[in-house]
Amino acid sequence: MVVRPLPSRTSAGPGPVDDPPFDRRRSWLVLGMVVVFMMINYADKSVLGLAAVPLMDELGIGKSTYGLVSSAFYVLFSVTGLVVGLLSARWSARTLLLVMAALWAVAQLPALLASVPALIAGRLLLGAAEGPAASMSMHALYAWFPPGRRGMPSALQIGGAALGTAVSAPILTWLIVDFGWRSAFVALTVTSAAWCALWYLVGRDGPYGGRDARAPVAAGKPGAAVPPPSLSRLLRSRTVVGGVLSAFGSHWALALSSAWLPVYLHTELDMTAKRASGMVSAVSVLSLVLLLTVPALMDRRGRRGRCGPAADGLAQGGAVLVSAAALALLPFAPSRPLQLVLVALAFACHSVALPLHYVTTAAVVPAARRGAVFGVVAATGTLPGMFVPYLTGRLVDGAATEAAGYSAAFWVSALVLAVCGAIAAVTVRPARDARALGGED
Repeated sequence: MVVRPLPSRTSAGPGPVDDPPFDRRRSWLVLGMVVVFMMINYADKSVLGLAAVPLMDELGIGKSTYGLVSSAFYVLFSVTGLVVGLLSARWSARTLLLVMAALWAVAQLPALLASVPALIAGRLLLGAAEGPAASMSMHALYAWFPPGRRGMPSALQIGGAALGTAVSAPILTWLIVDFGWRSAFVALTVTSAAWCALWYLVGRDGPYGGRDARAPVAAGKPGAAVPPPSLSRLLRSRTVVGGVLSAFGSHWALALSSAWLPVYLHTELDMTAKRASGMVSAVSVLSLVLLLTVPALMDRRGRRGRCGPAADGLAQGGAVLVSAAALALLPFAPSRPLQLVLVALAFACHSVALPLHYVTTAAVVPAARRGAVFGVVAATGTLPGMFVPYLTGRLVDGAATEAAGYSAAFWVSALVLAVCGAIAAVTVRPARDARALGGED
């Protein structure tokens, strides 16, 4: 998709209004802070999975109970993502990110009590505070990057998640093995608090934010502004619906990997804790490589006129379909090397859909509605986290063997991802929908 720079527009009053100049230095400083924000975000998500085995041993709990604790993270995740998205037109993005990160620091502390109720309480608060994180940090980022410059920043923002897992997995595992699993939660509390202090000093709201965005001009009526389309109309756009489904499939795979991949590697593939964390890091590195290459390649080909109208849908849907195929084949893999290759493909390829679905959604949505639409998209796209960890635990506990339980979980996941990816591939067409909805494309 080619995301072109915004043309100059006419305000409700007389005379042209030029778009604000692009501040490269400040924009990339904010981007760096947002990337670190997302790194902490995904370290917070992954710490429970990395500490799962010693934690279950100490508390004497089974996989179903652990799955329930893990799923608690997502109980309020989508709700707060939706609510904060709807309120983002009134609240400063700088303030929203600051409050979220401060709550992350607090939410890790109940784990130190080492009881199931305390763990659930901590994960509930953490999920509530992290629900709006991806959408609102992307909204804050787009306020600093105009259309035409958002492809790579979007990939880097999502790449912060992969980088966070890749960097945090070995560090947190080292803390867990050498200092006990509680030390990992303490380390994350300190890290979130440090980010808050720095963001308070350098964080700012950008000039391309939706709160002061100009309304589109009515065709044939210079100087006459028209309101942007209603939220319900924007959400019914085929591009937005397809983007939500690609995100739904991607977050299904993400929820599965965050809660169960370290456990699966440790118990089914007989890896030590450190080797399992190394594999988790390797998956995250592959995800990061894909995030930094595929969106950039699409932008470059689009600027040269080499991308057809279906390119965005095929990229988003295809990424999810590759993960679906790898998950379906994983239980049949006859050798360890092939198993590891399929694990890497299953839990890395889907991530490409995440930055692309934000870019295509932003292309069809006027800036004034962007924060609200991002909130709704994030709330619906992340729903799998509410039940996938618990569902997987039930399947594993209820099967004749753990291997059979994991196979069932992988096949169910593959089916869901295949449906989501196929629909996204045929519905995401931002150039078509932007013309109808007054988007920024």
